[in-house]
Amino acid sequence: MSSATRPNVIPDRPLRVGGREIASRLIVGTGKYATMDLMREALDASGTGVVTVAVRRERLFNSEGRSLLEYLDPARYAILPNTAGCFSAEDAVRVARLGRELLEQIGNPGSGWVKLEVLGDRKTLLPDPVGTLEATRELVRDGFTVLAYASDDPVTASRIKDAGASSVMPAGSPIGSGQGVLNEANIVLCLEALKRGDGEYPVIVDAGVGVPSDVARAMELGADGVLLNTAVAQAGDPVRMARAMRAACLAGRDGYLAGRIPRRLYASASSPWEGTISYIPGE
Repeated sequence: MSSATRPNVIPDRPLRVGGREIASRLIVGTGKYATMDLMREALDASGTGVVTVAVRRERLFNSEGRSLLEYLDPARYAILPNTAGCFSAEDAVRVARLGRELLEQIGNPGSGWVKLEVLGDRKTLLPDPVGTLEATRELVRDGFTVLAYASDDPVTASRIKDAGASSVMPAGSPIGSGQGVLNEANIVLCLEALKRGDGEYPVIVDAGVGVPSDVARAMELGADGVLLNTAVAQAGDPVRMARAMRAACLAGRDGYLAGRIPRRLYASASSPWEGTISYIPGE
């Protein structure tokens, strides 16, 4: 029996967001790197095709006044502007529009996208569900392709999808915490709720990744992709970590598609008992 016809093998489909196909399932941020040259090397090692950029001016320029966009090849990367640092729907909508204008000026193909973040407070950086819902509706009306950062609550995630988000991005754990996927059951519930009626709806785990196994686990659960930043940018060797994250994303996806064996309470012998030759000492 070929792998394509085995019942527990999941068919592979390309990742599409808002009608656009994304080759790499790993999306990487551009903040917190020691230098922009190091950022460029790490992005290259990650294999990503989509990078997130905070639109606020203070995050677009380094101490020498050089723009972050000078280090990103628009022919290679689709730039996904994000509304990081916004604590109200109104502020997030304004920043999203600013990002669209900025990217239209440089001719980047990601100019209609936005990674929407409406945060609840500065300590936890958890998403504000009401603000996120309001901003999603407004931005969708304005023609944006919205990828919305959300909590791992399946009800909230479903509401954001219903508001028109092209992708809901449930948090694995708080932004930059490195705690990994804390509540796997909720991520699975989000996947189930968001894909109900549309198995190809893209669900991308966003925030909290610390090590490659976190990426692999998110992909093994069935996530369509993972977005990360701090785990690479603040690693001792960001380039090596980026390479490891890339491998973990591919391995986790393959593991999910291959169809895992069921968990059992008791052992299951790898070799059949029938035909076993018993050895009796002295014979």
